[in-house]
Amino acid sequence: MNNNENIAWERAHRERVSAGNGYDAAYESVVAGEKDAACAAENDSVLDAGRFITCAAQLSYNGAPFHGFARQPHQCSVQGNVEAALATLFRIPVQTVCAGRTDAGVHARRQVISFDMPTSFEERIRSPRSLFALNALTHDAIAIHDIKVVEQGFSARFDAIERTYRYLIYNAVAPCVLIAPLCWHITKPLDVSAMQQAAQFFIGEHDYKSFCHAPSAVGKPTCRFVRCVNIIPVEVWGYACIAIEVVGNAFLHSMVRTMVGTLVHVGLGKRQPQWIEQVLHTRDRRAAGPCAPACGLTFWDVSYPSVTFEREQQQFSAAWGARL
Repeated sequence: MNNNENIAWERAHRERVSAGNGYDAAYESVVAGEKDAACAAENDSVLDAGRFITCAAQLSYNGAPFHGFARQPHQCSVQGNVEAALATLFRIPVQTVCAGRTDAGVHARRQVISFDMPTSFEERIRSPRSLFALNALTHDAIAIHDIKVVEQGFSARFDAIERTYRYLIYNAVAPCVLIAPLCWHITKPLDVSAMQQAAQFFIGEHDYKSFCHAPSAVGKPTCRFVRCVNIIPVEVWGYACIAIEVVGNAFLHSMVRTMVGTLVHVGLGKRQPQWIEQVLHTRDRRAAGPCAPACGLTFWDVSYPSVTFEREQQQFSAAWGARL
């Protein structure tokens, strides 16, 4: 890159940082200029010619500051922030694909993204310094735990075989301010046994049209396979909570949160467990319970047949050793 291009990249980086370390317009400003558009075109020609590598990264984030994962104009999003960091580090526009797009306020524990890069970047991708740099460039609510070169053509979305979501409920009269940003506080006692009975009706392949955001289901298939729904007691910072864990191959927009809201209706005694089966057959969003608050939901994990990621501590140890 010449000096003018470097200045443009530095200006975009300063704008991103000054705008709360997450404004997606910073990424847009990087790719909007003529010089950067030329770089993008050159990069696309390299990718089209097959001279590229596929990379994957594992990250976690607190969803509170973001308007969801997906990049949005003039909004702070996880994808926009991460892509801006990648563009700043590697000096080329980068487009990512994620394992599961999360709504505004929803968190992620082990989100995975994939993206293509020219082969000339392979050594830099493999360097532990890239991990340090990306964590320095991204929003404070995002942590990138691992980045690696994977099989060419790998897709974080389409190669996933199973996804896990976990919803956290704090069931007590008084709130717990320490875990409030990560859970749904319900003051009335829940009948967990009734909720467990109701959850069994979700198991298997069903049409989940009643459990998704209605506009998103128009003209699209709504059948999904749910392998298990577990309602388990967990302890968070010494506070007893209820975790609802849902494992399936794929999920619709707001599907898990609506499942949770419907199960809570059963737990509060407003409906019987068998009601879930009726709601599934109705195929009408109005028949189900409310959509649970976003703050309690976390994209927990995703599985692939051939790609695994290092544990955070192991990755940090390796990177620190290399740095020394």
